[in-house]
Amino acid sequence: MHKYIPAGALCLLALVGTISAPPSATASPRIAAEGTGGHDSFSVRLVDIPASLVDDTRARYYVIDDLRPGTTIRRRVEVANTSSRPARVVMYPGAAEIRKGSFIGAPGGRRSELTSWTSLSSKRLVLPAHSKARTTVTIHVPGDAAPGERYGVIWAQMSSGNGPGVTLVNRAGIRVYLSVEGHNPPPTKFSVSTMTGERDQAGRAIVRAQVHNTGGRALDLNGTLNLTKVKGSVSAGPYAIQLGTTLAPGESEPVTVPVTDQMANGPWNARLHLESGMYDETYSARVTFPAHTGYGHPARAHADASSSHSVLYGEVAGAVLATAAFPFAVMSWRRRRRQQGQGEPGATR
Repeated sequence: MHKYIPAGALCLLALVGTISAPPSATASPRIAAEGTGGHDSFSVRLVDIPASLVDDTRARYYVIDDLRPGTTIRRRVEVANTSSRPARVVMYPGAAEIRKGSFIGAPGGRRSELTSWTSLSSKRLVLPAHSKARTTVTIHVPGDAAPGERYGVIWAQMSSGNGPGVTLVNRAGIRVYLSVEGHNPPPTKFSVSTMTGERDQAGRAIVRAQVHNTGGRALDLNGTLNLTKVKGSVSAGPYAIQLGTTLAPGESEPVTVPVTDQMANGPWNARLHLESGMYDETYSARVTFPAHTGYGHPARAHADASSSHSVLYGEVAGAVLATAAFPFAVMSWRRRRRQQGQGEPGATR
């Protein structure tokens, strides 16, 4: 059970599950999101700290917890409008990952398993000048959640126009580190070992990928294949995989992709994107189709270095949350051409 008490009641830590963050945990001025000329600025901070993590300085700035499946937690987040005019702020959870030593949050509508567990009591805040407002973040871990750590961001976003064709988007966010305990099966995971080019009795090209279920959940696979000629600029696809392939944990079966266009023998650079639920992987290989009916030589498949390992929707660009001990802000500029017959272009997401 989680309770909230005033920040000054730190002596009661042993008696409660959650406490209010002390004033020192407010956002540093250097991470406030500021617009052009400093007219639009706001900051976001975490209000609550788990009593068990009061000695963890990260817990004063990030949502950090270790939960069992079926558990629900709530954390309050405060947004401060530090400008001299009203502000409209949109709040939403976003996907994130740790890659090459950096915590990378994905702004916009990108989703992940963790975002599907996360909700906010208020998604739109209207703040008068020099005022504050709060929203409650609720994270419910499903009873069948696989063990492991997930990452996300609680985003606060403010958009404003700055002349024709220009939209200024200010974002500030709080990282989420959520570890799931328990004895549920391991998470979904798979790999592709080889890709082989072949031709059927009618001479049509087919790519066959050998998929291995290396996780703890059954797979129902779907996805697409793209081909690019090794020499030249010819590209083809995407081609949908043949549906119906289901793999139990530990099983390995081929996934077939019929190529619906007439294809030269190649060689071709094949890029296969596979999904099962919220998990995805992208693999590449160089394949050559045989001149006649039959199989070509299996080519070793390599995992795409940029594969996200969770299906993400919306904007493609991520924002690096570079600071190690504070929340962050990301400012992005986008220029959009005005379409004939339209008024002011819409705000970016």
